[in-house]
Amino acid sequence: MSSQKPSLVDSIFQDDEQEAFRDHIGTVDSAGKRIWVYPKKPEGFFTKWRDIVSIILLIALFGMPFIRIDGEPLFLLNILERRFVLFGQPFTPQDFHLFVFAMITMIVFIILFTVVFGRIFCGWICPQTIFMENVFRKIEYWIEGDANAQKRLNAAKWDGKKAWKKGLKYTLFFAVSWVIANTFLAYIIGSDQVIQIISEPISMHVGGFIAMLIFSGVFYFVFAYMREQVCLVVCPYGRLQGVLLDRDSIVVAYDFVRGEPRTRIKKAKLAETLTEDAPKIGDCIDCKLCVQVCPTGIDIRNGTQLECINCTACIDVCDAVMDKVDRPRGLIRYDSYNTIAEGKKRRFTTRMAAYSIVLLLLIGLEVFLINHRSQIETLILRTPGMRYQKVDDEHLSNLYNYEVVNKTNKEYQQIHFKLVEMDGEIKLVGKEPTLGKSGQASGSFFIVLEKDDLHGQKNPIFIEVYADGELIEKVKTNFMGPIK
Repeated sequence: MSSQKPSLVDSIFQDDEQEAFRDHIGTVDSAGKRIWVYPKKPEGFFTKWRDIVSIILLIALFGMPFIRIDGEPLFLLNILERRFVLFGQPFTPQDFHLFVFAMITMIVFIILFTVVFGRIFCGWICPQTIFMENVFRKIEYWIEGDANAQKRLNAAKWDGKKAWKKGLKYTLFFAVSWVIANTFLAYIIGSDQVIQIISEPISMHVGGFIAMLIFSGVFYFVFAYMREQVCLVVCPYGRLQGVLLDRDSIVVAYDFVRGEPRTRIKKAKLAETLTEDAPKIGDCIDCKLCVQVCPTGIDIRNGTQLECINCTACIDVCDAVMDKVDRPRGLIRYDSYNTIAEGKKRRFTTRMAAYSIVLLLLIGLEVFLINHRSQIETLILRTPGMRYQKVDDEHLSNLYNYEVVNKTNKEYQQIHFKLVEMDGEIKLVGKEPTLGKSGQASGSFFIVLEKDDLHGQKNPIFIEVYADGELIEKVKTNFMGPIK
């Protein structure tokens, strides 16, 4: 069999630089060492809107700890003191079931959102991405320049200029990390406490000061060194998307039908001049700019990958290239695999419908539980280890402990207990309790009943609880009597 010498046109379309689909993390080499990512500064439509969204979210994040509703912070998650405030409404450990349902609802929402829209959350809303790409990376661009300038600076020998730039960059990095740490602490212990720790002598708040340093150090380490590795190694969401995504999910995708075969622009023009019957030329000119702007160092043309955070930097740079070579935009775009491969229209699948129904049911249940939660919760228990006491020949008494929890911002000057559905008397130990806003009151009282009204060792009784004359709850408990 004789071998035929390839034509000039065939030679033109042989691409020796074409990469195979990568089956390893793009930021780690074959020896297991980290490859530092130097993404080019992105520009374009999506980048502009991501900047706007990031500014809005950053203003909300840094501003919410200082917003007050009826004297309560907008959000507070004080785990140490078991005090929680959402939208100005206090929640207590007694409302733990509401948090359980809220977490389940959030998980289902993440699943549904990922099934339909891929990892848009990672690219547009995730605090890690917002701080890294819209705060720390911008500081880096401002001080050290774009990707190539950063590479040259890191490769250069240490001198005054390099020391100044590196020192300024890392000083600003730590300052921003300190601000972030204080903001997150404000969500945990309250903005007033944070201001006290900052303004008062360290000796008065040693524990708080140490916590600030630890939080600041963690954030500095994450954004100065870990960077994209948080998304690739630490965060489980990237790996979770491999289970959640299907061929109808909308992701940042490369149109391989239109783009392949990739051809350098000079080769493409030369092929067109050689013959009118030249093979199909893809729109991708293999400029690799989509790889150079990627903050996680991947090639989006290899398909959906766990490293992709849907930041849209590759879309903007590809659209700019398409404009320059007079080809339509959208070679890289938000789309699904089926739409690209088979020309199918986007559809609402059965799985999407099922998740949506479950999500709506969970949201409805959560709204119902929140709207019907008691504003004041009372717990009345008979004192353990104590039997009934004989008051006189006709009456017996039991000792009870009570705890009243106020879940509102309203103060109550008088908490009153009344025995109902049975003749008897409640004798408080001490004064009638008062109830401060978001506070609680506890104490003890005796219940005295006639022997003739008792029907054995366990007798159900009902107690009404009044706050400033208003009935707030009816509590059931048991009265211990003699065995008959």
